[in-house]
Amino acid sequence: MAGELSTSPGAREAQRKPVGRTVWVSGPVVKAEVEHSVFMGEQMEVGDERLIGEVIGVSGGQALLQVYEETEGLGPGRPVFSTGLPMFVTLGPGLVGSVFDGIQRPLHALEKAGPYISRGTKATPLDTEKRWHFVPRKRAGEKIGAGEVLGIVQETSVIEHRVLVPPEVSGELASVVPEGEYTVADVVATVRRHETGEEMSLTMAHRWPVKRPRPYHSHLRPEVPLITGQRIFDLFFPLAKGGTAAIPGGFGTGKTVTQHQLSKWAMADIIVFVGCGERGNEMAEVLLVFPELADPRTKRPLMEKTVLIGNTSNMPVAAREASIYTGITIAEYYRDMGYDVALMADSTSRWAEALREVSGRLEEMPAEEGFPAYLAARLAQFYERAGYVETLGGATGSVTVIGAVSPAGGDFSEPVTQHTKRFTRCFWALDKDLAAARYFPAINYLESYSGYLDEVGEWWHRKYDARWRALRDEAMRLLQEDSRLQRIVRLIGEDALPDEQRLIIEGSRLLQEACLQQNANDPVDTFCQPEKQLALLGAVLHFVKRAEEVVKKGAPIHRVREMAVREEIVRAKEKIPNDQLDRFKELTRRIDEEMDALYRDFRRVT
Repeated sequence: MAGELSTSPGAREAQRKPVGRTVWVSGPVVKAEVEHSVFMGEQMEVGDERLIGEVIGVSGGQALLQVYEETEGLGPGRPVFSTGLPMFVTLGPGLVGSVFDGIQRPLHALEKAGPYISRGTKATPLDTEKRWHFVPRKRAGEKIGAGEVLGIVQETSVIEHRVLVPPEVSGELASVVPEGEYTVADVVATVRRHETGEEMSLTMAHRWPVKRPRPYHSHLRPEVPLITGQRIFDLFFPLAKGGTAAIPGGFGTGKTVTQHQLSKWAMADIIVFVGCGERGNEMAEVLLVFPELADPRTKRPLMEKTVLIGNTSNMPVAAREASIYTGITIAEYYRDMGYDVALMADSTSRWAEALREVSGRLEEMPAEEGFPAYLAARLAQFYERAGYVETLGGATGSVTVIGAVSPAGGDFSEPVTQHTKRFTRCFWALDKDLAAARYFPAINYLESYSGYLDEVGEWWHRKYDARWRALRDEAMRLLQEDSRLQRIVRLIGEDALPDEQRLIIEGSRLLQEACLQQNANDPVDTFCQPEKQLALLGAVLHFVKRAEEVVKKGAPIHRVREMAVREEIVRAKEKIPNDQLDRFKELTRRIDEEMDALYRDFRRVT
C-alpha cells in the first residue's frame, strides 16, 4: 500500500525470518535478544502466532517489547519478527461506520472466526475487495502538494471522503486514473517527486504512525462552540470546536451516558468513539443504539458518521494505549479533509492504569500513587493533538477531544484527574450526590468551568442572541448565591430565612429542574437546540425577576411556589419541541398574567 510508510526489501525479508528470540516474559512486557538493530516504537511480531507488539526500550542486543495481545503461554525462546515500521494505522475509505479493536483490526472480520478474538488473528483494517467510485480532482501534469485533495469517494450517504496526498509527498502528477470503480489497493495516481525525480504510486489509502501527530499548516483560535444539544454544556460550560474537555466522575455518576449523549447529538461531522478499558456491555449498547438513531442535522443513522474503537476491560491491558493513539490519528485524518471531528475517550483513567501496570513490570521508579513519572507527559501529548487548524491542503478542520476520567472513589485530587485538569480547558465535574439523587446529567455546576467563554461569545452574539453571556452569568450568580444560602439552611432551616432569600433558593431550584436537568430518554428533551436553550433559560429568569418584584411588595413566597405556570416552565423542556419555539412567547405571557394577578390579589388582601 503506497504512502509515506513503506517497508524496505530488507525489512520484508526480516518479516519472514526471526530476528531474535524471547528471553523473558512478564505480562504484556517481553524482553528479546535481537540479531540486528531495532528502533524505538518499531512494530514487532512475537511468537509463532506473531502477536503484535511495539519496541519500548533498546539496550545493546536486547529489546523490550510491549505486546498488545494476550501473552499467556508465551515463554523464552520464542521467535521475534521485525516489520521495519513504527506502529501505524491504515487510513482510507471504509473507516466510517466500522468497529475496530485497539490495533485497528475490524471486529466484523474477526467475528467470522468465532465470538472470541483468537491470539495472532490478522485482518486488514480496510476492505481490499470493496470497490469505491473514485472521482479525480487533479489532472496529470499538475503540481500537487502534501495534503491536497487528489479525488473524492462517497464513503457514506453523509460523508464525502476526500482522498488526500499523504503528508510530505509533493511533486508533479505523472498520471491519474479516470473516474471509475477502484479498491483501496489500486494505484490511482503517480507523483514525480521534485527532490529525486522518482515516481511514487498512490492508492486511496496510506499508512501513518499513530504516535506522530499529523502535520498541518497553522493553528487557529477556537471560536465556534461545539453545540451538543445539552443545556448544561452549551449554555453554561461551552466547549469550542478544536478544544479539550474532561469529564471526571466516580462510578455510577454517568460518564459513559454523558459521552454517549455527546456522541449522539454533538454538531460534529465525524465522531470517533474510543472505548478504552470500559465494560463490554457499554460498547455493546453503542453498537445497538447508534444504528437506530438519526443525526439531528442530516436525519441519517449516526453510524454513517461514526468510527468506533473498542478495547474493553476484558481485552489485553496494553492495547488500551494503542486504542487511544489509533483513535486520535483517525480523527486527525478526517480533520485534514476539512471536517470537524469529535473524539470521545472513555476513559483515560483505564489507559493510565495500563501505563502503571506496564511501568511496574518494567520495574521503573513509581511516582505518585504508583503511576509512572511520565504520566503527565503522555496525557499532555494526547490532548495537544486537539485543535482547530488550517490544513496542509488549505482547508480548515478541527479535532475536539473529550476524555472521561474515572478517579477511584470519586477523588478529584488523584493524579490522572489533576494532570488532565492542567491540559484541558473545560472541566465538567460529575457529582456522586447529584447522581444518587437521580439528577442527570449530574454536573456539579460549582466545580465545573469552561475556558472558552470569551472565545465563543461572539459566535452566540452573531448567530443567536447577544444576551447569551448576560443570561448565563445571571443564572450562575443565582446558583452561587443559592449555594451560599444552603450552608445557612443546614444550620437554621429554610423557614428562618426572609422571603427574599427563600426566593433565591426557589429560583435556583426552578433553574435546576427546568433547565439544568435533561432527560436523555425523552424523545423531545434528549436534544435541545440553541434557540430553545436560550428561550427556556430566558423564561426561568423572567419568572424569577417577576417573582422578586411581587415578593418585594410583600407577597408571600408560598404563593409564588403554588403558581400553575411554574409547573409549565418545568415541563416546557419536554412539552415544547425544537420546532415550536413560538410557544415560549405564550409561556412568558402566562408568567406575566399570573404575576400580575398575584400582585393584585395581594393588594386587595392588604
